[in-house]
Amino acid sequence: MLGISELAVILLVIVAVLAVKRLPDLARSSGKAARILKSEAKAMKEQSRQGEVGQDRPDQAVYYVTEPLPEQRSRPADGQQGPGGRAA
Repeated sequence: MLGISELAVILLVIVAVLAVKRLPDLARSSGKAARILKSEAKAMKEQSRQGEVGQDRPDQAVYYVTEPLPEQRSRPADGQQGPGGRAA
């Protein structure tokens, strides 16, 4: 009967034989990923040198969403209910 170590060796051999067909694809895709990562890091570094986003390229506008201050919010008229069902 085979022990755990023998089964592990057999499994590793089977995986190695089956993986030989896919190794070139794996190497190619990892190379592409490394190139993309390198180019993105370079672009981010150049962008940080030029300043904030939107200053160097007007087509990349940055929008900020803000809520009005509590004193700027419209208040319900007399007799109407405000937020939470309370009368104003």
